[in-house]
Amino acid sequence: MELGNIWKPTYGPGPEAPGSSTPGLVTMAHGFLRLVQPNPLPTDLITFGQFQSGFSQDDVRELLLYELGFLVCAAIGVLLLILVPLVGCCFCCCRC
Repeated sequence: MELGNIWKPTYGPGPEAPGSSTPGLVTMAHGFLRLVQPNPLPTDLITFGQFQSGFSQDDVRELLLYELGFLVCAAIGVLLLILVPLVGCCFCCCRC
């Protein structure tokens, strides 16, 4: 593998997605990811090598909007983690 010029790198188009034997699952996974995170990454909030003293309310609101899908999925996961054993215990103990 050749490194080339380290000080002035040239970037190509990037790797292509590998072919899959299960295109239905790949489509379903990409559909879920588009559903969970439809908003683009707020790149103006990311600063490398600079120190920000804090975030404004608009910045926090924008970051929460970006992460909203993941927060909803996490809330549903925690709810299922609590409710499934509780309902199972009720069915086992209270066989009405």
